[in-house]
Amino acid sequence: MRALVVGIAETGVAVTQRLRREGLDVTIVDDAPAATSAYEARRRRVADAGATVVEAPSADELRVLVQSADLVVPSPLVRPDHVALVTAEASGVVVRSEIDLAGERARVPIVAVTGTNGKTTVTSMIAAMLVESGVRAIPAGNIGRPLIEAVDDNADVLVAEVSSFQLAQSETFRPHVAVLLAITPDHLDWHGGFPAYVAAKARICARQADDDVLVFDADDAEAAAIGARAPARSVGVTTSANPARAFFRLDGGALVFPNGNEIAHVGELKRALPHDLANALTAAAAAFEAGASVDGIRAALASYETLPHRVALVGEASGVQWYDDSKATNPDATLRAVSSFPSVVLLAGGRNKGLDLSVLGRAADHVRVVVAMGECARDVAAAFSSGTTVVDAASMRDAVRLAHELARPGDVVLLSPACASFDAYDNYAQRGDDFAAEVRSLLDESMHP
Repeated sequence: MRALVVGIAETGVAVTQRLRREGLDVTIVDDAPAATSAYEARRRRVADAGATVVEAPSADELRVLVQSADLVVPSPLVRPDHVALVTAEASGVVVRSEIDLAGERARVPIVAVTGTNGKTTVTSMIAAMLVESGVRAIPAGNIGRPLIEAVDDNADVLVAEVSSFQLAQSETFRPHVAVLLAITPDHLDWHGGFPAYVAAKARICARQADDDVLVFDADDAEAAAIGARAPARSVGVTTSANPARAFFRLDGGALVFPNGNEIAHVGELKRALPHDLANALTAAAAAFEAGASVDGIRAALASYETLPHRVALVGEASGVQWYDDSKATNPDATLRAVSSFPSVVLLAGGRNKGLDLSVLGRAADHVRVVVAMGECARDVAAAFSSGTTVVDAASMRDAVRLAHELARPGDVVLLSPACASFDAYDNYAQRGDDFAAEVRSLLDESMHP
């Protein structure tokens, strides 16, 4: 059997190594090979596995490769209109996502998490709750390690973060527990519009059956609509002030089961911002459905540390707190973060992903100053009315210094860009690290003038 893998990134490497171990004849292609040591290392790994490597193939070469293959596996960011995928569809060649291959080979149940924001946090929390319950759970997928690498691990449950890119190409993926967080506009430049993005997310539960479970955000219209028509048993989660009693919910300062029994008190959590409560409740619901105990869930909630670049406190001085929320690469994530604080100096901007940044204006009541930066600084500035002070920054250092000058005691200075980082950084983590370094340098100067 012959397979064509598209993309020499980590997922493509993992798929190639797995298929070669299974005895398949594998060719792997890359449209734009990078002149970096990381790319060269990945290239060596697939070559060492015995795969044929083809770099920068023409469209005609790709068509020939697809037509001679039995299986095509695209890396997650390969667009649906890629020549290889269009040719495969026209030629009747099977296309499978990496998560399809992983699901078909998994020997234990899979818990899969998707949504627009909070995926990594909820995935890691579910795994921690299961581990605290004595269940051997391994986090994988978009959280850092391809799911197909984890399927042979010594585990009882695999907990996978899955993206819209992976789901859009999936045909057989069927997690035992699917988790669907709120769906708000993101990656529209890739999907071509919000309906296609929502449809990709809905594929997480499309092939479930009545002995599977879908945990969904009942406070989100898109997730709730998918939950209402899902083939699996649906379990709602809400933090609404008027919750449906059949859902996992907040009640009297506690996280509770649908029957009203307490899971944990809010005071037991290390942090309890609104999105923290939603994440904790969702993770608890999914973990319980996957076999976690109440004691294990409670222990994980009490010890869980905020992940880097997700409204993470960097420092505090002169009554001003500085938070790194560089992971907020879409407006909804920024709105959620800003709404957690009464008075914000907001650092926002970067590269837009085809999203409507004007919705940031909904946070105007919480934002006292905006420091706009990056390629779409003008769009960020336009989102706020004349009642909000807006200044432009030429760099992260400039942005931090301007925020320091404009902040008052009681303010939160929040890096929550609402945009991708690729206009100036390799990724959101590098952007957040730069922000944190500039903040620490500034605070050190303030303490030691």
